[in-house]
Amino acid sequence: MSIEVRNISKYFGSFVALDNVSVSIPTGQLTALLGPSGGGKSTLLRVIAGLETSDAGIVEIEGVDATSLAPQKRNVGFVFQHYAAFKHMTVAKNVAFGLEIRRKPKDEIRDRVQQLLELVHLENFADRLPSQLSGGQRQRMALARALAIEPKVLLLDEPFGALDAKVRKELRDWLRRLHDEVHVTTVFVTHDQEEALEVADEIVVINDGRIEQVGTPDELYDAPANDFVMSFLGPVTSLHGQLVRPHDLVIERRPSAGAALGAIRRLVRVGFEVRVDIQVDGAGDAPVQVIVTRAEARHLGLEVGDEVWVTPTPGAVLVERTSATVPADTVGATLVGA
Repeated sequence: MSIEVRNISKYFGSFVALDNVSVSIPTGQLTALLGPSGGGKSTLLRVIAGLETSDAGIVEIEGVDATSLAPQKRNVGFVFQHYAAFKHMTVAKNVAFGLEIRRKPKDEIRDRVQQLLELVHLENFADRLPSQLSGGQRQRMALARALAIEPKVLLLDEPFGALDAKVRKELRDWLRRLHDEVHVTTVFVTHDQEEALEVADEIVVINDGRIEQVGTPDELYDAPANDFVMSFLGPVTSLHGQLVRPHDLVIERRPSAGAALGAIRRLVRVGFEVRVDIQVDGAGDAPVQVIVTRAEARHLGLEVGDEVWVTPTPGAVLVERTSATVPADTVGATLVGA
C-alpha cells in the first residue's frame, strides 16, 4: 500500500531530526532510506510506524490519514536491528505471537506459522529457541513474525546492521527475492550504500534531517543531485576541483587533451582491482585515486614513482565541490563528452 509523507518535522529539544520532509512511496515498492548516522532516516521510519510523533506534517497509509493513529492501528510490520525476540518462546511461538494477541483461530495460526516458516526457510527450526539460531536465522524469524499479521507496510530499521558482511550479503539477496514473492510495500533504513543500490527499487537519500535526492539506484549513481549524494553513493576522488568516481578515470602514458600530469605515489591491489594514488601537479596534498583492473595495471606497467597522465573517461560524471547542504537544484552534474 502507498505511503505519503508530507511536510514532516520532528524536534528533539533544539535538535532538528526532520526538517519539512515530504516523500511518496508507491504500492509494492522496496524503498531504502539511506544516509549517515544521525541524518534522520530511522526517525522518519519510526514516524511512519507511529513509534514517534511528528511535530508537524501528515502521514497517509493507503490514502488514510494515519498521523494520529496508534502503531497497532496502522497495520504495519516493524523489524528492528536487534530482532526483539521473546527469548523464552520457540521460533514458532515468536512468529505466532501477533496472531495470538489478535485472537485468531488456532488452526489458522498453525497454518499461517507453517507457511511463513517455509517462506523464510526455518521450517526445521520451529521448536528451537532464538538463542539456538544464528544471527541470520534470527533476523529471518523476525521478518516472518512481522509478516504474520499480513501488514499493509513492512518497515525495517537497519535489519542487517548487526550481522557480519557475508551473512548481510546473503540476507539482502534473500530479502529482494522475498519482496518479489510477497509484494508488500517495504521501507528499510540503511547506511550501507551497496545494500541500498543492490536491493532497493528506489532510494531516498537523507542528510541533516532533509531529503537530498530521491530516485532509482541508477539515477542517483549516474546523475547525483549534489556532491553529498555523489560522495555518499560510491567512492569518489577529486580532479581539478571536481568530484569524479575513481573508475571513471583513465591512466595514460602519453599526454592527451585535458589530461593532468602526475606521479604514482602508491599502488594497492584489492582482489581484481588495483587502486592507484597519483599526486597530480598543482592539486595540493591530496592524491587523485584511480581504480583500474589488475590486467590494465600490468599492461601499463605501473610502478610507484612513474609519471602518468590522468583524464576522465567519456561519459564520466563530474560534480562541483560545494557544501553538502546546498539545495539539489543549485548543484549541477555534468557528463564528460555528453
